[in-house]
Amino acid sequence: MRYGKNYPGLSSAEAVRILAETGRNKLTEKKGKTPAELFLEQFSSVLIIVLILAALVSFFLGEVIDAAAIISIVILNAVLGFVQEYRAEKSLEALKKIMNPVAKVVRDGKDVVIPAFDIAPGDLVILEAGDKVPADGILAESFSLQTDESALTGESFPVEKKVNLDKDENRPVSERTNRVFMGTAVTYGHAKFIVEKTGMRTEVGKIADLIQEERTIKTPLQKKLDVFGKNMAKIIMAAVAVIFVLGVYEGIDAFRMFLSSVSLAVAAIPEGLPAVVTTSLALGVYRMSRQNAIVRKLPAVETLGAITFIVSDKTGTLTENEMTVRKIYTPSKIYEVSGSGYSTEGEFSSAGSRVSADEDLEFLLKAGALCNNSYISEEEDNVRIVGDPTEVSMLVAAAKAGIYKDSLNKKYERLHEMVFDSERKRMSVVASTPDGPAVFTKGAIDVVVDLCIKERKGGKEIKLTEKRKMEILAQNEQMASEALRIIAVAYKKYDRNDYEEKSVESGLVFLGFAGMIDPPRPEVKQSIETCEKAGIRPVMITGDHKITAVAISKELGFPQGRVLTGGELDELGDEEFEKIAGEIWVYARMSPQHKTRIIKALQKRGEVVAMTGDGVNDAPALRLADIGVAIGSGTDVAKEASTMVLADDNFATIVKAVREGRGIYDNIRKFVFYLLSCNVGEVFTILFAIVLGSTIMKDLPLPLVAVQILWMNLLTDGLPALALGMQPVEKDIMERKPRNRNEELVDRKTIFNIVFVGLIISAGTLHMFTSFISDLHKAQTVAFTTIVFFQLFHALNSQSEKSILKSGAPNMYLLLAIFLSFILQLAVIYLPVLGPIFETIPLSADEMLKIIFVAFLIIPAMEAKKFILKLENF
Repeated sequence: MRYGKNYPGLSSAEAVRILAETGRNKLTEKKGKTPAELFLEQFSSVLIIVLILAALVSFFLGEVIDAAAIISIVILNAVLGFVQEYRAEKSLEALKKIMNPVAKVVRDGKDVVIPAFDIAPGDLVILEAGDKVPADGILAESFSLQTDESALTGESFPVEKKVNLDKDENRPVSERTNRVFMGTAVTYGHAKFIVEKTGMRTEVGKIADLIQEERTIKTPLQKKLDVFGKNMAKIIMAAVAVIFVLGVYEGIDAFRMFLSSVSLAVAAIPEGLPAVVTTSLALGVYRMSRQNAIVRKLPAVETLGAITFIVSDKTGTLTENEMTVRKIYTPSKIYEVSGSGYSTEGEFSSAGSRVSADEDLEFLLKAGALCNNSYISEEEDNVRIVGDPTEVSMLVAAAKAGIYKDSLNKKYERLHEMVFDSERKRMSVVASTPDGPAVFTKGAIDVVVDLCIKERKGGKEIKLTEKRKMEILAQNEQMASEALRIIAVAYKKYDRNDYEEKSVESGLVFLGFAGMIDPPRPEVKQSIETCEKAGIRPVMITGDHKITAVAISKELGFPQGRVLTGGELDELGDEEFEKIAGEIWVYARMSPQHKTRIIKALQKRGEVVAMTGDGVNDAPALRLADIGVAIGSGTDVAKEASTMVLADDNFATIVKAVREGRGIYDNIRKFVFYLLSCNVGEVFTILFAIVLGSTIMKDLPLPLVAVQILWMNLLTDGLPALALGMQPVEKDIMERKPRNRNEELVDRKTIFNIVFVGLIISAGTLHMFTSFISDLHKAQTVAFTTIVFFQLFHALNSQSEKSILKSGAPNMYLLLAIFLSFILQLAVIYLPVLGPIFETIPLSADEMLKIIFVAFLIIPAMEAKKFILKLENF
């Protein structure tokens, strides 16, 4: 293999051939449960096993039809449970595939972005600060590269990497300073490396079996539901035990009573709840991904509904991130630049007249193009852009003056680079020039001006006085008030071999600065208004000058409140800042380190904070935030630290995700309420029937038999419950205040509603049962159909906690589920072949209409209760 700086990388054909030999660049994963294992797990419940044994006893006692019916329904229940869990598993697998990692490689002589899985040995990979290293390899070029190898070595400090073509495979990983390794992160600098090993042949691949662990992430909501479900199961088991004892005491056949009691326990215990919740969360996350909000961790879905503050970076999230240079200041004059976007067509004018670039302007544009890691090129009438938008705008401005980076690179060889980071707020390169080596620097104007001792005017270098510095900064403020972002440029001749920061970036010559505009995203203004209606405070954070930040915030529609700069924040103590943190709408001249202080202050005030970030230094803040939002075009390190990634870098997408998160939580509340209220209604019906039989109506039989209870559970706990999890988001959901993150899913109000519905279902069912008690067979058929229809109508009721008239768009899934359940219930009544199995007889049209009327009453009853409680402000 041709190691070294001039290694050209692979061709596409070579990469395809090598991949066919070596396989894709993936680590093997532990296999999950097979479908057969998931299906068999449906029969592992103690209650299901008892029910099967009871059915077998029935069979041997000659009750063949009962036994067959019970076994059949148990199997159908198992199929439904399997489908729910299988969908949950598949949904979680789909989430993993959403975040496919990518890498930048040189293929066919061009820089291209490909899936990291398609990297082949021999590929030339480009690394930048914040990237995850996608394979093992040896460095071909390196500019101040440092990597975090703690995942492999346990060392917490970044490792400095240098080009060295010596073979060192026998050394420990920590000593191989000329190589990079899969899974480690670039913390500083940039480089190119040649891939040597991929997939399971990498260092991390060798220990893959040791580091892979079975990870089943449970959200706080799922954990709460697990506890609640277990407590509910204990209560129901106690109630069922009481029912069994009372039934036997009242003279009901012990075995029949046992069968009915076990069937009731199976029906009433909501063991399918976790699977339905997981499916709802996962499907919700999938829907968010289609709107460019990629949720990496399921708990984020719950937290989204409780967000009270969204602290967003300005560039690229609130704005288009397509910089265009509008004005350029040199010590000689001020230029206006025409053109839009990244088109290289445009002209320069000064004082209203078109002008050509003079010597000072050309020198500034040349310096800005040399101190630059981006590039633009025209290919088949298309402009290809790679790199940071700020840097690209400098290249576009230079191209308008006929200065092109490709031509400069042939004349000016880069000797050294001091990379930009948010702490230094500048970048410098040392390059050879026809007049000898020189330093070219660009960065924040206050930082660059402070490093300068001279300025270049009319081709001559003259002393930069304090008065002139004040004039330059005043001109900067004028441009900043026009919402222009300012980048200053400087240079100096440099003939030393010492590349220390103090030596390179001192005694510079000021060349001027460029003012560029980044237009606001048109949809952001509406999103900010939506946030305010939803009780969410949007906050802008930027590295721009305070005047620029205020001008842009006005244009974006931010309410004009208090503005704080990084310097002002540094002067405040933690307690002092905490008191005013809720009043600030705009933060200017901020660094990533300030973000953590902002988050901590807001969280101490009880706020739930979403924070955006894209760089390596943003990772601590993204981890600390309640919702860390990484920018899709940002670094891999930021994405790894985040809970959500914006594929389109758009602030409006965060607001859409909050809306979706609120809707998902709402829907989970709805089907939990539906399931539990139906189950309580079933228990109340059997319990009150036995109580009636021991008091008012002596020897009253059970209104339902075992097979009917199981069928009822299959119909009502299956499709309708799943469909409620897909309820469209209610219209007013973004007009409500954020949910308290500590509120219980099943609170006092919900428990009251559950009991209320349970009482209505049991009262209505027993009323219908006793009305036809002269014919027991018919009475049980009527009670059976009434309780099923009650629960199906109640599914409609459960669409909204307010009124079904305010439930938003119709839920076609729910309507279809209810229709199918109605048809199936009618089938067990009217099909002759099913009557003996379910112990039903056909009912007349009048009887059926009476059942529908009584069952339908649950809707106006609940609407009336909601209205009364609203009046009383329950």
